[in-house]
Amino acid sequence: MRLGRAPLAAGLVIGLITLPTGGVAADPQPTISQAKAKLEKLNDKADKVVDRYNTATENYKAAKKRYDKLNAGYKRKLATVAELRQQVVTMAVDGYKMGRDLTSMPTMVTAENPGDLLYQMALTERLTADRAGRLAAFDRENRGLKIERDKAQGALGEADEERDKVKKERSEIEKLIAQQKKLLDRLGAYRVGDPNSTGVKYTGPASGSAAAVLNFAYAQIGKPYQFGGTGPGGWDCSGLTQASWRAAGVSLPRTTWQQWAWGASRRVSLDALEPGDLIFSEGLGHVSIYAGNGKIVHAPQTGDVVKVVPLSAYGRRLVGAVRP
Repeated sequence: MRLGRAPLAAGLVIGLITLPTGGVAADPQPTISQAKAKLEKLNDKADKVVDRYNTATENYKAAKKRYDKLNAGYKRKLATVAELRQQVVTMAVDGYKMGRDLTSMPTMVTAENPGDLLYQMALTERLTADRAGRLAAFDRENRGLKIERDKAQGALGEADEERDKVKKERSEIEKLIAQQKKLLDRLGAYRVGDPNSTGVKYTGPASGSAAAVLNFAYAQIGKPYQFGGTGPGGWDCSGLTQASWRAAGVSLPRTTWQQWAWGASRRVSLDALEPGDLIFSEGLGHVSIYAGNGKIVHAPQTGDVVKVVPLSAYGRRLVGAVRP
């Protein structure tokens, strides 16, 4: 009997070992098509979060710049008030001494020369007027000091709020990147890119400013997508478009939203695209550059590199185009 039970016991042990913890079957791995669909949704979400991050970053820089300027003005006014305060103290001491010496009755009565008396009286009057002017300046600057301080403190509060937004958006982006990378690794499609890539030569139909734009953009091909990237080793979509048009002497705002708003009077039909035009996705989470011949150059998303693809393979719904 003992020998008969041994195979059964061994079978039970093996069965227990091979069962998943808790006795529940492990979640099945997503299929390739499911992984691609999920990645597309993540990319779309990441586009919007990255643009919010870029906007918060630009707002923080502007608020910090405003604070620094106001704070410098406050410090200058503080120094002016301190100097005036010292003058008022000195003036009070000197005024007491001179008032006692020049305007006292014995001095007036014993003056040997009427001219000396008139001079002393005029000097006293002049000193009194000077004291009044300095006191008024001190009072004026002192009241202005509080206004400058309050302005600087308000600007600092705004900068702190924007900095907190940057941290929040950055934290969400990092979570999204982890999910994107996991899916890309599963698909075997994660591309590290080369920060030192010299790109490829542009040979399309662009001319003039558009040629300068596309020559720059094509020289970035192969460099990695990097959220918040403004080069030279990595780019996000709006960082690439901004730098490319800067190479042609045109100053674009930093974020996708800002570039779309900036181009409000420069919109063009998607049926009439020309090389160099900026093409925006629905939701304004992504922007690319039209290269001509039905192609675009862009910095796509995490795990990919700056590249040229057919506009038809863009993979995002389009909302419109801008010609800078």
